[in-house]
Amino acid sequence: MARLTGTRPAPARRWGCTTAAFLLLLLLTVQAAQKADLSGDTTAATINHSLTLLQRLQELLQNGNGSDAVLRVRTAASDEAKVFHTHQLLLSLQSEVFESLFRNQSVITLYEPPETAALFEKFIRYLYCGGVSILLHQAIPMHQLASKYRVWGLQRGVADYMKSHLASESSQGHVVGWYHYAVRIGDAALQESCLQFLAWNLSAVLGSAEWGSVSVELLLLLLERSDLVLHSELELYTAVESWLGHWQPEGPVAERVLRAIRYPMIAPSQLFQLQVRSVVLARHYGAVQDLLFQAFQFHAASPLHFAKYFDVNCSMFLPRNYLAPSWGSQWVINNPARDDRSTSFQTQLGPSSHDAGKKVTWNVLFSPRWLPISLRPVYSDSVSGAVQPARIEDGRPRLVITPAMSSPDFAGVSFQKTVLVGVRQQGRVLVKHAYSFHQSSDEVADFLAHADLQKRTSEYLIDNSLHLHIIIKPIYHSLIKVKK
Repeated sequence: MARLTGTRPAPARRWGCTTAAFLLLLLLTVQAAQKADLSGDTTAATINHSLTLLQRLQELLQNGNGSDAVLRVRTAASDEAKVFHTHQLLLSLQSEVFESLFRNQSVITLYEPPETAALFEKFIRYLYCGGVSILLHQAIPMHQLASKYRVWGLQRGVADYMKSHLASESSQGHVVGWYHYAVRIGDAALQESCLQFLAWNLSAVLGSAEWGSVSVELLLLLLERSDLVLHSELELYTAVESWLGHWQPEGPVAERVLRAIRYPMIAPSQLFQLQVRSVVLARHYGAVQDLLFQAFQFHAASPLHFAKYFDVNCSMFLPRNYLAPSWGSQWVINNPARDDRSTSFQTQLGPSSHDAGKKVTWNVLFSPRWLPISLRPVYSDSVSGAVQPARIEDGRPRLVITPAMSSPDFAGVSFQKTVLVGVRQQGRVLVKHAYSFHQSSDEVADFLAHADLQKRTSEYLIDNSLHLHIIIKPIYHSLIKVKK
């Protein structure tokens, strides 16, 4: 815990005259702007010297002119202290903690960990000028400073920075660390943003150094999600095996992790290889033997027959968002604002090996400017036969996915359709948007509702192309009451 100490000041004036003069200048500037806004005179104008004011405030901090307070920042690892000649009024206006400290003292010693002490000069500069530049590795310590000294604007700004830079590339990764930090401080919004990013871009995380820093709690949260985007369940098992080998958790933890793998989503031939080659599976075989046996039964029997005896309405039999070709297709639409497009592709009827030879053909229609009924052209009463034109910008993109066939094999199976939208962020192509809808609807209701596909610089486009990946997830349903 950081400590704050200080000494009582010698009798002196409360505030430096230079500080007061600058604040008076700031006040006069705001008043002048307000008077100009209230005046209806067309000759009125606003004279804004705020940039000059900020520059002078920076010089005030740098030179220490009119300083009436001293901050000494120390760390436990060093006997040296960083000294800042500051102004009580400016710090007190920004931080209620400093306001409280300055009531009885003007020389304050602050004890900070090395990572926050290294950023203290940036932090003080923000208190003077209201702006600061940070890097990925500086986000957590800057947020810690803002929280400790109750500088709420900076705290919100750093949290927003973290949420908007999840996709930024760093050598060791940062999203997992930011998630764990969000949990510690109780920031639910940042926590959910990190969790969603990890779920939608899990394949990128699995192969990085960041995967080794995932906590048990985070791993279990990820494993219970059905919206994970990755190549296959086998890829996930391989990554989990690597994580278990790295952390060597106690038996109950390892068994809980292994039981979260959806073994029915892995082909029988791959399951046989895992039983022979996986050291982790051999060590904990007794804990997952029932799940492996059930997976082999699932692949051997017809889904209709299997559903009579087992509850298939559980996560074990629900596919995740797999990118393998048997589950869907990638679709790159060049110049998506130009005209309607269509494509078709095939998927396997279901994950069961019993359905391995059964394919479903899907037709997809994309329209860049579909108009809802309320905005479609109508005949005008004022001019006979005239049609009121609809503006192009009133429309929104439309995506319709329909099966090209029907079959008795569909009995007991429904399909969830998921559309992933890839975007380029910080030089990397990642999933930023995911839309899911079920068999009862052929159309994505809010597909790219706020996207502007007319602009070549749109965040939804990569080199003026819309990158989609359409996934079809077969979902089995129990036909009769499951036997106990």
